Amino acid sequence: MNIHEEYIKRCIALAQNGLGSTYPNPMVGSVIVYDGKIIGEGWHKKAGEPHAEVNAIRSVKDKSLLQKATIYVSLEPCSHFGKTPPCCDLIIKYKIPNVVVGTVDPNEKVAGRGIKKITESGASVIVGILENECKELNKRFFTFHTKKRPYIILKWAESQDGFLAPEKKINQERKPFWITNPYSRQLVHKWRSEEQAILVGTQTVIDDNPKLNTRDWSGNNPTRVVLDQNNRISKESFVFDDSVKTILFTKSEMSFSAENTTFEVIDFNRNIIPQIIEVLYKNQIQSIIIEGGLQTLQSFIDKNIWDEARIFIGQNLFENGTKAPILSKKNAIKTHVQNDELIYVRNHD
Repeated sequence: MNIHEEYIKRCIALAQNGLGSTYPNPMVGSVIVYDGKIIGEGWHKKAGEPHAEVNAIRSVKDKSLLQKATIYVSLEPCSHFGKTPPCCDLIIKYKIPNVVVGTVDPNEKVAGRGIKKITESGASVIVGILENECKELNKRFFTFHTKKRPYIILKWAESQDGFLAPEKKINQERKPFWITNPYSRQLVHKWRSEEQAILVGTQTVIDDNPKLNTRDWSGNNPTRVVLDQNNRISKESFVFDDSVKTILFTKSEMSFSAENTTFEVIDFNRNIIPQIIEVLYKNQIQSIIIEGGLQTLQSFIDKNIWDEARIFIGQNLFENGTKAPILSKKNAIKTHVQNDELIYVRNHD
């Protein structure tokens, strides 16, 4: 690994601190090096707040050193005015002579313009250091801007014999039947805090009355996305408690209003997946976890519109019940959360 890769690797590590809090912006890290030493570093912490390059420059005590330094950044410095000024202008202002960039920004508002502007100012610019790693860091952001849809994560838990739920729940109340252990469930709440939205189908809400929040982890609650074709979900359900922004897909206008809920009418007689994706894209949602149920998960699998799957295998044996989705586990990565098996599958199609 050469010296540029070492510093970009540090940029990536810094950027990861912003996972779950920078939407709709990407995660970005920056390091400033002078005479072989890091003299400043920073990352983008939250949308609307200073970007990584700004924080890195601010952290440098002796600003005169910037004219002899190299600034490393995991993603191309922005060139447009958003909630903050362009980062490339700040780099030019401080006359930083060397700029090393992990990868080009896919956002059409940037897309090479930041690099062009810095180069035209006379600075030396190197692009494409650990490029694949930098794209992986922002897989949600890149998917959103290149495929015009959110990054889609499928998640479910199944029994040892391949069922999502037993034929008859032991607990007849509207509570979920837990297949996984408490540590796996806490991990799921951590995942929720990292993504922008979470989607479930009608039957999941009717059967389990889920809150779909991050109560077992410190982090932002994702936007709730719920499918309810025939308005079957009780108005007393947690998804209508206004605690979290909720998008509800239905075939007809709802007869009630909820302060923090948006109702989206779609045609359930046509393929609903593209319609859902169009609405999510319109709402600037860059990532979503699909948490069930069977029909909803299988719909995304069958249309091959998903990016990764996270599947827990618990210790239960149900013998009968709701079968788990059918998904090829080719090239899967397997690990464990205590006695639960956890399988990761990436969709490379």
